[in-house]
Amino acid sequence: MRKLPPLTELRAFEAAARHLSFKMAAAELRVTPTAISHQIKLLERYCGRALFRRRPRPLKLTTAGEQLFPTIRDGFETFADALATVRQGTTGERLRITATNAFAARWLVPRLPNWRAAFPRLKLDILGTDAVLDLAAGEADIAIRYARRPPPGGHCIELTRDIFRVVASPRLVGDQGKSLKPAELANFPLIEIDWPSTDLDAPNWRRWQTVARSRLKRVPDLAQLQSLAFREELHAIEAAISGQGIAICSDVLVAPELASRALVQVSKLTLPGYGFYLMYQSGHPKLASISAFATWAHSMQNHIRSESG
Repeated sequence: MRKLPPLTELRAFEAAARHLSFKMAAAELRVTPTAISHQIKLLERYCGRALFRRRPRPLKLTTAGEQLFPTIRDGFETFADALATVRQGTTGERLRITATNAFAARWLVPRLPNWRAAFPRLKLDILGTDAVLDLAAGEADIAIRYARRPPPGGHCIELTRDIFRVVASPRLVGDQGKSLKPAELANFPLIEIDWPSTDLDAPNWRRWQTVARSRLKRVPDLAQLQSLAFREELHAIEAAISGQGIAICSDVLVAPELASRALVQVSKLTLPGYGFYLMYQSGHPKLASISAFATWAHSMQNHIRSESG
């Protein structure tokens, strides 16, 4: 192993370079400015080059100091991350989380600042995909599955379930807040989301009109009247928000818009949705970090329920 300078000297340099002040570095490390200056001189002697320009003030890094500082700073961050994960009982520095594109974009990503504030050293890799990644093969550490019932293949926690509501922008239907009859819905552009053909109870317009006809009279063939169809759920939601049509959307995914009234519910008739299941492999080497994420996700969803309730 190559000989390295003492850690004390590297810590003094990193703090002084970050603050561009021997006095502030000394306060952070709880030593005197003279001690910081001495340690920097020892490191400069080791490197054979000056690392700071001390005159004229303010303190500045030399070219050699600018070259050295990012490496030392990142090295200390790596040390801190490694120690944090060891203290948490894990063997990795990151959690890889797979979720559907819609859930990742509309539920998970907006809450990541909260995660970083709570767990600043536990980093996440978000794998947004509608494909089912293999947890047993190590393709991800955590999967958030979207299914009617708990899926097999690992430890499973239900985060929440959604309900599909008929929603539209007030710019399209007006902000009167009243429900529209099926015949009135037919007067507006209808947005369809493409669901797998194997899902016979998919929350689409055909399913909605079947339920409506079991309860109401004179329900038009809304499934044949749809104006826009999207394979990607996110695109359908954005189209509804922008006033391009009426859509049947998951209340979990459009919760912010329903709360702000960027979208309004235009029918009392709803369709049952699916469960969002957090899954991982029992005995996973990152179990402590996985448990931390699961607890955090539950707390986020409970906060949403309390706000909406």
